[in-house]
Amino acid sequence: MKRILYIIIAAVTISSLLFSCEPVEDRENLPAVNLTAETIKFSVKPTAENPNIVALKNEDPTVIPYWKYVDGNGNEIGHSNKSNDQISFPFAGKYTVYFTAYTRGGSVDAAPVTINIAQNDESQFADERWNLLTNGAAGKTWVLYMTAPLEFIGKPATPYQNIAVSGHGWWPNLSDISWAGLENKDWGEVTFNLNGGYNVSVTQTNPTIGSTAKTTKTGTFNFGLTTGQTNDRIVFNGGTEMLHPNEASYFSSSFSFTNIQIVELTETTLAFIAIRADGDNLIYHLVAKQ
Repeated sequence: MKRILYIIIAAVTISSLLFSCEPVEDRENLPAVNLTAETIKFSVKPTAENPNIVALKNEDPTVIPYWKYVDGNGNEIGHSNKSNDQISFPFAGKYTVYFTAYTRGGSVDAAPVTINIAQNDESQFADERWNLLTNGAAGKTWVLYMTAPLEFIGKPATPYQNIAVSGHGWWPNLSDISWAGLENKDWGEVTFNLNGGYNVSVTQTNPTIGSTAKTTKTGTFNFGLTTGQTNDRIVFNGGTEMLHPNEASYFSSSFSFTNIQIVELTETTLAFIAIRADGDNLIYHLVAKQ
């Protein structure tokens, strides 16, 4: 009888020890959020050199900043997480800048700041790449180059496979890669213009085999230019994304078509890089719509 009693006591003791070792979340250890919309320290000011360029400054090094700015129609035209940044508003109009301060205890939104831009500043589009992409206010439409839409350049650690073909990698005709499973059809079009804003419209065809149904979305874009054109990027806002052949075999759901790297831009050609699910890099080729 004593032996049975000892076993029961030991089992209860072990269970108590196991229970006491379970981690308990202690939310009371999180610091209180002492900031308010009125006490957040930041500034949004046009620069003295150019009133169309606005300086953003987070004046509190203990918080992580997040900026978002929209045009007069409520379209998001960009965002940033830098403590010090400059944004360009080349078009006349009213803009709103939103600032969120992230702390260990949570986030606090500052009161929005309204910026009124008095006049256009076309000097910000002096680089020829703006006209190549958009054709200015008139706009420019691009479609997939279905003769040879995909260019294979391998994983980042491997050298380009056949530079002599196109300067990047292996660029076969669509008829030579039937194994890729890419349907030869009208995949839609993407149109950029600078008619009073950074406007983009994307018409994407449904990926279902044989489908010709299309969905059109409009929004805004940012065109980030770099010296030497080594990392030019287009960022899509407002729920839009770059036109692409959205089919199963060579489309990676992990790749975002809302932020793309341009590898070629001429009067008639536009190519951007994408990443397949297994890590292989692809270049998608578009041409100006005739």
